[in-house]
Amino acid sequence: MTNSDNRRWGLVGPLTVALWIVGIALLTHHQPGDHATGSEILAWYKGHSDSILLGGWIFMIGCVGFVTFVAGLRSRLGEASQLALVGAAIGALSGMLMAAVDAAGALDKNDIVPGTAATFHHAVDIFFICAELAAVLPLGVLAVVAWRTRVLPRWWAAFSGLVAGVLLVGPIGWIGLIFGLPIWTFGTSLFVLLGSRTQVRAAAATA
Repeated sequence: MTNSDNRRWGLVGPLTVALWIVGIALLTHHQPGDHATGSEILAWYKGHSDSILLGGWIFMIGCVGFVTFVAGLRSRLGEASQLALVGAAIGALSGMLMAAVDAAGALDKNDIVPGTAATFHHAVDIFFICAELAAVLPLGVLAVVAWRTRVLPRWWAAFSGLVAGVLLVGPIGWIGLIFGLPIWTFGTSLFVLLGSRTQVRAAAATA
């Protein structure tokens, strides 16, 4: 893999984070509160369907970008890249389903009742939890490999391990997913963009 290839893969990270941010901003625009009734949720679907659909679609594209980004780390992660990619794929699918349930509510707004709208909206929590646990794999794999091979700075390996640990703790796992994962994606992409082919080969030889 050439330096040009490395840079190309690295650019996917910031793009992914940007898509997540824009998607969430649109998807949650005027979103009802945590204790909203089914009627309030249905009214939100009806009143903001365009924003929900656009935001959900953009966010889901960002999830696809995340899988692409992790796949691009294979030269640094070696054989462990397969495990990281599996976790990224499960996490991305969970994230896509998080957005898809509200998108489905917006699409079917005229054909569902308040109870169904509430079911759609609260199903987000199910997929959120799945995404938390799945994200442990790519972050944990990078933490271990980077610490052993120094393909990335050890302090970044420690940060990756910290976020992976937070994701494993149920009550605070949301912090790791909402804040830790985008920071990790963006930060790791910077190392990919700034890293050299020589560093990758040296790390592979050490491994």
